[in-house]
Amino acid sequence: MDSLHAPWRMEYILAPKKPVEGGSIFSQIAESDDDESNYVLARGKSCFALLNRYPYNGGHLMIAPYQAIPDWDQLSDQELLELMKMTRACQRALQQVMNPDGFNVGVNLGKVAGAGIAEHLHIHVVPRWNGDTNFMPVIAGAGVLPEALADTAEKLRTALQEILLKEHSA
Repeated sequence: MDSLHAPWRMEYILAPKKPVEGGSIFSQIAESDDDESNYVLARGKSCFALLNRYPYNGGHLMIAPYQAIPDWDQLSDQELLELMKMTRACQRALQQVMNPDGFNVGVNLGKVAGAGIAEHLHIHVVPRWNGDTNFMPVIAGAGVLPEALADTAEKLRTALQEILLKEHSA
């Protein structure tokens, strides 16, 4: 079994967190109209997709409902369907733009399960490549991203727009 290791993230995980005013970071981004600086890739009726600022790998993105809920149970069937369709569209966009060999797709429900923002459900999609782990995180305590987040975001925004347009017109 291959393991996904990202020890450079420990600094972020252990760092003291400032109390978030006005809800979770996802709620703040959902209410913001500055999609570019927030790395928002696409918006639906009940959810949105954005790049992770602290990625495990290049292209690591998340999909979150606008509604700040901790678990699946508070989503309507329609919201759940849109969340899953947005996840699928994001995976397709990542495949098209970055050509990964595989994906980690996951949800951490609750602090003990590893949720960094437990009060706001979100799905992680992490593209993976054969041999994508190397010595940098272990030796240098740093991850290597092959491209600036803003550049990755722009490419994924364009691809997602095309994919979502096709899905809505089908």
